[in-house]
Amino acid sequence: MSQNQMSPITGIIDESKVIIDFGKHEGVTVSELQVLDPGFYAALADEKGEGVFAIRRHRDKTFRLYLNPLAQMDQ
Repeated sequence: MSQNQMSPITGIIDESKVIIDFGKHEGVTVSELQVLDPGFYAALADEKGEGVFAIRRHRDKTFRLYLNPLAQMDQ
């Protein structure tokens, strides 16, 4: 992804700086996920506007992609 493009998952935040904080891909960056599991990456992109997940800044200053506990997502 070039610097001018927005990520379908992370928006303006660089995908290599956002770490998955749930499930079997916990600890993997969003950019790594795109290579490791393109189907799940596509599912996350489809769910972006549904409130299923969000990005927050963690105590260690990293960005984390986490599931909204009030939302349900088919995996």
